[in-house]
Amino acid sequence: MDTNKLLEFKKSVEKEKDNLLNFWIENAVDEENDGFYGEIVNEGKVNFTADKSLILNTRILWSFSNAYREDKKEEYLAMAKRAASYLLNNFWDQEYGGFYWLLDYQGKVATNKKQIYGQAFAIYAFSEYYRVTGADDILTLLLDLFSLIEKYSNDKKYKGYFEACSRDWLSMPEDMSLSEKDMNVSKSMNTHLHILEAYTNFYRVCSKEKLKDKLIGLIRIFLKYIIDNEKNCFRLFFDRDWNICSDIVSYGHDIEGSWLLCEAAGVLGSKDLRGEVEKTALKMAERVLKSGLMADGSIYYEFNKDNLNKDRHWWVQAEAVVGFINAYQLSGEEIYLNTALNTWQYIINNLVDREYGEWYWLINEQGRPSDEAKVNPWKSPYHNSRACYEIINRLTTILL
Repeated sequence: MDTNKLLEFKKSVEKEKDNLLNFWIENAVDEENDGFYGEIVNEGKVNFTADKSLILNTRILWSFSNAYREDKKEEYLAMAKRAASYLLNNFWDQEYGGFYWLLDYQGKVATNKKQIYGQAFAIYAFSEYYRVTGADDILTLLLDLFSLIEKYSNDKKYKGYFEACSRDWLSMPEDMSLSEKDMNVSKSMNTHLHILEAYTNFYRVCSKEKLKDKLIGLIRIFLKYIIDNEKNCFRLFFDRDWNICSDIVSYGHDIEGSWLLCEAAGVLGSKDLRGEVEKTALKMAERVLKSGLMADGSIYYEFNKDNLNKDRHWWVQAEAVVGFINAYQLSGEEIYLNTALNTWQYIINNLVDREYGEWYWLINEQGRPSDEAKVNPWKSPYHNSRACYEIINRLTTILL
């Protein structure tokens, strides 16, 4: 790909990154009940009484902390501070520690279980917040939360992490599933992927030996249990001792995981581990390229037995651009860079809402956008703003 094309690619991403962040600043702030609205539909109408989720709020905290670290705009820091304050004042369990899963619109506890996926996102987000504030109390919080996860969620016998604990951490809830579409099992790829992501970011600010050991252990769990080394994809659901409970292939998680695993190995500084991970990651990216890519540059959602789900979810496309650029950086094969550009063009041409801002939840097989809310417990600026910064930084490196 020639230099001018790469520069145009980068310029397009920079423009969309600014648009995304401005959407959240202008539309998501809840002035009446504090924090941020829990739901905004496609046409910009706010559901003022929607519940407020831990995932949405931690992802807002991470997104604007990262944005401030990258761009140093005061409005980004203000959003990060607002998110941190709301999380600490409302989501944090003052009695047992950890963060509640769900609040109502007024900030009262609606679901008090300690979903480990959510605790991981709190570590991910507050680690990023610590990177821009350096506040001692935030580091203390991170160490406390890390200790809680390791004490109560870590499976000392079979390794890995359980999906959820009760509010007091002493028992497992009857339903440990992450969402309505997830299986109620002891362990999942998704929770482990985001603990990996969280511990990677935490290690950037706290290089304690125990944290290092846990991060290495997580990478080893992926290489041994979670990655199917014959099919070069993730297995998704497991019982306690790692028996496989599902044969679904998630193209979005595969391509996202391919670069997150490289990032984790990279911060550890082990040349041998990094080489092993990068070899595996490249095979995963190649599998998505060959099996999950549509002619228009978009990526399928998932494959379940004989059923190929052809919906193009916003987060899958965002992660695919990063994952394919990462694959190009590992291999030097231009097909990955060209595919990344094509996927980005699909996003710009189809997923970006030109009238109301942000991205649609998905484009269905018929080419129509979903009416799923644009802001909801699972729809935040995390996947797409992160993708923008990753793309910009990686293209800058490639252009040097």
